[in-house]
Amino acid sequence: MDPIRPIIKPYAWGSREALARLRGRSVPSAGPEAELWMGAHPAGPAGLTRDGRATTLHEVVAAAPERELGGACARRFGGRLPFLLKVLAAEQPLSVQVHPDREQARTAFAAQLATATATATATGTGPGTYADDWPKPELLYALTRFEVLAGFRDRDEAVAVFDGLGLADVRPLTDVLRAGDGATALTDALRTVLETGHDRAGLVPAVVAASRRQARAPGPYAAAYDAVVRMAEHHPGDPGLVASLLMRYQVLEPGTALFMPAGGLHAYLNGVGVELMAASDNVLRAGLTTKEVNIPELLRVTDPAVRVPVVRPSGVPGSRTRAYACPVEEFALYRTELGGPPKPVVPSSGPRIVLCVDGSALLRGPEGDELSLGPGASCFLSDSDRDVTAQGDGTLFVAGTGLGVAHR
Repeated sequence: MDPIRPIIKPYAWGSREALARLRGRSVPSAGPEAELWMGAHPAGPAGLTRDGRATTLHEVVAAAPERELGGACARRFGGRLPFLLKVLAAEQPLSVQVHPDREQARTAFAAQLATATATATATGTGPGTYADDWPKPELLYALTRFEVLAGFRDRDEAVAVFDGLGLADVRPLTDVLRAGDGATALTDALRTVLETGHDRAGLVPAVVAASRRQARAPGPYAAAYDAVVRMAEHHPGDPGLVASLLMRYQVLEPGTALFMPAGGLHAYLNGVGVELMAASDNVLRAGLTTKEVNIPELLRVTDPAVRVPVVRPSGVPGSRTRAYACPVEEFALYRTELGGPPKPVVPSSGPRIVLCVDGSALLRGPEGDELSLGPGASCFLSDSDRDVTAQGDGTLFVAGTGLGVAHR
């Protein structure tokens, strides 16, 4: 059992309170804190101490993958820890984005490296859009009320949303939606918005102004219109504001979990949540961001047929644990409300990262070794850390692999 030192990512959209409060630090923090990374990804490996030496989880796993991950996991994922656990704290909207699947990531990253090698030789510049060769499906569990745009609306509903604005400016867009069939129409509409939005200078402010009017009127899309108005405060003139109306707006109440498959268009707007994903940092963006956008690649990777389901947890027999299984091999999430006598940590084997989000927990190994976790604290359990129990009054999230998990 290794206590880990997570990495804080200070992206501009982050909160100056949420992560500081979670970890018992003074509020507000010196700057925005957007993500707390607990994993072994090279872009932000968690720190730990082994044998009196400061190291990282990435180095520990790389040095002895079978011991740390277990043989099956090490073989399946090439000796890598296959998941990355985060706490995400969004005070401002994240970008309109999509993540690649495994084959898309592998092929695009290899092509990028080959191009980058030639380009670097000639110009001295480095790699581009893809951060690694892994897919990035993800699960978001809402710790607070969390606003999201997740997946495309149905074509007819998208038409109704734009018609509801009462704007002649959006007729070319609704014509595209009506002309196509289902998924094709949605993709063509997204392309129309993203590729011509900057050229039609009056479109975005007109949509924002109309959204402000309609947000004050009763109707099924008032909340989505209101979200456009609030996003415009941070990203005025951005075509992503128009694109957001093509997407499903929803609010996740605390305790709700959402699975985002590869290819699913989405944007997280506001809230705090536990996020678990394949160990990748591949993000293709198209708007609502100051970071690099790559509209052609986003359009290529986006799958308009992807649906973004709420994950219904299942109970684990003999425990107070709920499992959030997703149809991927890289990860599964478990939540345990502690209380009463010690109970086995679920899952009991494989690589695991344990995070305490409130209260306290005492983890105890079979040899009597103990580790205490308070709010915001986390640890790594290797495959050799078997038969660990937990006791206390806290809430634990445990990230493990999805190998052998019955997916719902």
